[in-house]
Amino acid sequence: MPLYASYHPYKLQFKQASGTSRGVLTYKETYFLVIKTNDKIGIGECALFRGLSADDRPDYEEKLQWLCQNINENFDFLYHSLAEFPSMQFGLETAFVSLQAQHPFVLYPSAFTAGKQHIAINGLVWMGDEAFMKQQIQEKLATGFRVIKLKIGAIDFEKECSLLAFIRKNFDPKTIEIRVDANGAFKPHEALEKLKQLATYHIHSIEQPIAKNQPNEMATLCQTSPIPIALDEELIGVFTTTEKVKLLKTLQPPYIILKPSLVGGFTGTNEWIAIAEQNKIGWWITSALESNIGLNALAQYTFTKHSPMPQGLGTGGLFTNNFDSPLYVENGFLKYDEAFEWQLPIFLK
Repeated sequence: MPLYASYHPYKLQFKQASGTSRGVLTYKETYFLVIKTNDKIGIGECALFRGLSADDRPDYEEKLQWLCQNINENFDFLYHSLAEFPSMQFGLETAFVSLQAQHPFVLYPSAFTAGKQHIAINGLVWMGDEAFMKQQIQEKLATGFRVIKLKIGAIDFEKECSLLAFIRKNFDPKTIEIRVDANGAFKPHEALEKLKQLATYHIHSIEQPIAKNQPNEMATLCQTSPIPIALDEELIGVFTTTEKVKLLKTLQPPYIILKPSLVGGFTGTNEWIAIAEQNKIGWWITSALESNIGLNALAQYTFTKHSPMPQGLGTGGLFTNNFDSPLYVENGFLKYDEAFEWQLPIFLK
């Protein structure tokens, strides 16, 4: 039975501007890949992240059009033809799993989708001024999060340390775990000293303390930092198995952070996990501002990995025009309402 595919661009509008290391976001572009047969439908999200994705290229939509025109080709051929378009690999995989599933949005049936088990997650505190960040910290703590992740590097370092001191004044490390993400904000010559200062607050880990593509400096930091380092942006644009093995063996980080829409979907994530575990490197999975359609697939996949670590999965609550979904957060856990009925816009039906 032949397949028919189309793609649909969509702009997710933020409720309020969200700071990143690259500026301020007001909206997030994404694309939906819809595959149909005569009686079934599969939906995947090609979650392009402008300024961060390796596939943020002028020919992005041209490649999506090629994918739709060739959707009846062998899946492996399509997946590998998208090697330099990891967000499309994510969308392609999820669309095919969705098409083959009994329900297009229950991709990986489990105790999670049955509402019986949940996924521990961190509470993300966005970069901003001191008052805004403190407000977010208080909200996360009040709503039951036991792992707080702070984006740092946007305001004065001493003010960021004062925010960490605020948490530690009220909660010891056994009660609240703190993760920080510098998004490459530190200069190599200053990074170690800043890591030593941060270590006084009993930090679990720091993501990407310096910018990517500085292998000698990063390798040294991974070995000397008093805080375990987790690589994030460093993984983006590393396409081949040989390159992945070389990267992890060279840098030897304690952790890696995996965003499936940025590292080649679930197949790419599985490969990174296998290489990491062979090298005794820890890992966890995070979302990358996908809509609830992509996040739904991502959460179900993450549950199948049975990782004991809290994951970095948001709920899409940042957006005003997201799609209602069965995902919700309660007491620091991502949960799934099995009774939820999806209501899709007409362009995805």
